Amino acid sequence: MAWKWMACKTFVYLLVCVTSAVGDEEPSRPTCADFNNTTWLEYRQATKLQVQYLLLTRKNADCASLFTQDCLNHTQKHTAYFNSSLPTKVIVHGYRAMGSKPSWVSGLAQALLQEEDVNVLVVDWVYGASFAYNLVVENYKEVAVQISVLINQLTKYGSTLESFHFIGVSLGAHVCGFVGTLFEGKLGRITGLDPAGPMFKGADPYDRLDSSDALFVEAIHTDSDYFGISIPVGHVDFFLNGGMDQAGCARSKFASMYGYVICDHMRALHVYMSALNGSCLLVGFPCSSYEEFLAGKCITCEGPFNGTCPQIGLLKNSGITATPLPDQKRVYLLTTATPPYCAHHILVDLKVSPLDKTAEVQLTLISTGHPETEIKLKLNAAETAFKAVAAHPEGLCKIDSVQLKNIGARFTRQGDVHFEYICISEVPHTRGLDPLCVKNIHIGRGVSWSHDFVQVC
Repeated sequence: MAWKWMACKTFVYLLVCVTSAVGDEEPSRPTCADFNNTTWLEYRQATKLQVQYLLLTRKNADCASLFTQDCLNHTQKHTAYFNSSLPTKVIVHGYRAMGSKPSWVSGLAQALLQEEDVNVLVVDWVYGASFAYNLVVENYKEVAVQISVLINQLTKYGSTLESFHFIGVSLGAHVCGFVGTLFEGKLGRITGLDPAGPMFKGADPYDRLDSSDALFVEAIHTDSDYFGISIPVGHVDFFLNGGMDQAGCARSKFASMYGYVICDHMRALHVYMSALNGSCLLVGFPCSSYEEFLAGKCITCEGPFNGTCPQIGLLKNSGITATPLPDQKRVYLLTTATPPYCAHHILVDLKVSPLDKTAEVQLTLISTGHPETEIKLKLNAAETAFKAVAAHPEGLCKIDSVQLKNIGARFTRQGDVHFEYICISEVPHTRGLDPLCVKNIHIGRGVSWSHDFVQVC
């Protein structure tokens, strides 16, 4: 059905045809290609949707080549840089409100090439993505059809559908999804970086990114309350910091346009690039809700993932070994406010003697040379055991001390609080480190207490 839809459009959109070639001789250095510089007026007068492709490989990592051929005029512009025996990463940008080229493309392409020897194809559809959002949405399937014609041609020159990994940002994620639909889910992988939410949350799965679009589909959500989609759309969906309100992004409307409007939305891209650079592991924990995760109720990856936590990056199937693959599984993780965004997940486990009233305490983790991590806990009188998960820039072995303060209000909360024990540990428990524990602590209202750890890691 999908290919029938594509066939009826092909006579209009068969504008790009690419011939790959693998040459033993290094080609002469051409002028470096860049995003289309057609003026807005010229584009509005055009009769076709303009899509072009930029190719980067390890052989021309610093100078993109134009990867097009006009099939109607049989004017060939092929490149000897493309190697059909290598995997191909296809980068698709999203909505461009101001018509400017995406500044992040080079960084993402370089990170991919640093990690793997691949072809990187950048899809430039800026001038179809730069008007009113609702009009741009009308273009995304047409863009997908043109890309599909390109992919179909490349398979005739040795590439396989499984070798294609599509990476789509925002609306670009749904472009990738529709390409996958046209190929009946036979593409190797699709990564959606905060897939767009407006006009897609209630859409049929056929019309948006979903897990049937490739052999493996993953998504990273960072702005699900505004520009991003709030529902799971892949085999695994990473919800960073709950999927909204990212650390370090401004919360005031008086902040910069970037800080207030799109910082959350673009954080998915920057975290993904950080993961590619290998600064540290970014793993997610399956959980029914973000609140349950923060409450320390989801600290393993048993169940649908067979004990292996999904990891952001280029591991096959995000490191998931379960067969068959899980579907639409939400996983949660915490990040820090600044690059490389990597956080160690610290589990705080404490037990108090029975309380007369609700108490509130603030626990602070301290690692020399790094920002402190503050955790506020409400201790209900009906319970004695409490857990919480927090993000800390360093691992358990580098936590130098812990501070505790009873911050309850004078008349409405518990006075003295007696802690039978406080233990902190790092999750997931992959290194076999014993928790750091302190026992028998008694503090009054407004009183601070601290303890230094002697590390033996």
